[in-house]
Amino acid sequence: MRICHINLARGFRGGERQTELLISELALNNIPQILVCRADSPMRTHLADVPLLRFHTANHFLGGHTRTPRADFMHAHDAKGAHWANWEFRLRKTPYLITRRVPNPLKKNIFTRSVYRDAKMIVALSVAIEHSILTYLPSANTQIIPSMCAGLSHNKGTACSVRRRFSGKTLVGHIGALVDKHKGQSCLIEAARLLQNHQPQLHFLLLGQGKDEEGLRKQAEGLSNVTFEGFHSNVGDYLAAFDIFAFPSRQEGLGSILLDAMDYGLPIVASNVDGIPDIVKHEHNGLLVPPADAQALACAIESVVSNQDIASKLGKNGQKMASLFTPTAITQQYLELYQSITPKG
Repeated sequence: MRICHINLARGFRGGERQTELLISELALNNIPQILVCRADSPMRTHLADVPLLRFHTANHFLGGHTRTPRADFMHAHDAKGAHWANWEFRLRKTPYLITRRVPNPLKKNIFTRSVYRDAKMIVALSVAIEHSILTYLPSANTQIIPSMCAGLSHNKGTACSVRRRFSGKTLVGHIGALVDKHKGQSCLIEAARLLQNHQPQLHFLLLGQGKDEEGLRKQAEGLSNVTFEGFHSNVGDYLAAFDIFAFPSRQEGLGSILLDAMDYGLPIVASNVDGIPDIVKHEHNGLLVPPADAQALACAIESVVSNQDIASKLGKNGQKMASLFTPTAITQQYLELYQSITPKG
């Protein structure tokens, strides 16, 4: 079995991290792999030492189709990668599958429809994403395979340094691209404003960068309980320092960072939207609130802070939940799927 992965993303976000986790885990099974990605993709550096892995350059879904390494099938990990796989399918008839990571409606044009119609299988991270796919293309072959918990390490000294900077504070952490229409950080900042006076021990730490950073910083002006930490490559250092994890997304395919936060035993407060309820069960391993409702978000955070028994229960149950999403367990699901679509003979 030789697998050709495609991920043509420009930056590095959750989907790229999941691509790396899968490739690394498959390499432990001695499976030859190819990664089609941009010339400047950070994945090239991150995966440089993975055995039996070759890189193939494509900076556009129409590029890189000459001298393509042969594979039994292709696995597209992002939207542009899906279009690349479709072109390769038309040229060489190599079958492909797509992992769909977002619940957004697919474009209703002939090109996008053909990309998803020709796919051997479409993997959805959550029930919400699968519903979106089947609404668009009822005849699609779909299967739900969730994201992996990354098992992030942390530097104890760095985590302690973060704690020292905010000595005496209860840290409410958030990690995500600063894109408010997706991640909803403006709602979290408003919740911080609501809690500033009667919960002065709370401090909100936001990790990430993105196009809305300037506007979000402006919104937070005058708030002494909000700090923007910028982008950090090893977020495990911060997860080890947080007391609560807040995730106020307006839309979310699944939210793999939630699994990482659970792995660190953090009680979760998150939006009840799209794929999040697949992994966050209300009052079991987290509290779910309506999206874009700062008052509800603030109340949920306050209820966790005010009751250590609740916080402890949510954190312990979250760790149990995260243990079901190890790279080994999720990769096994992909291996079984790969074997079912690999051409025989």
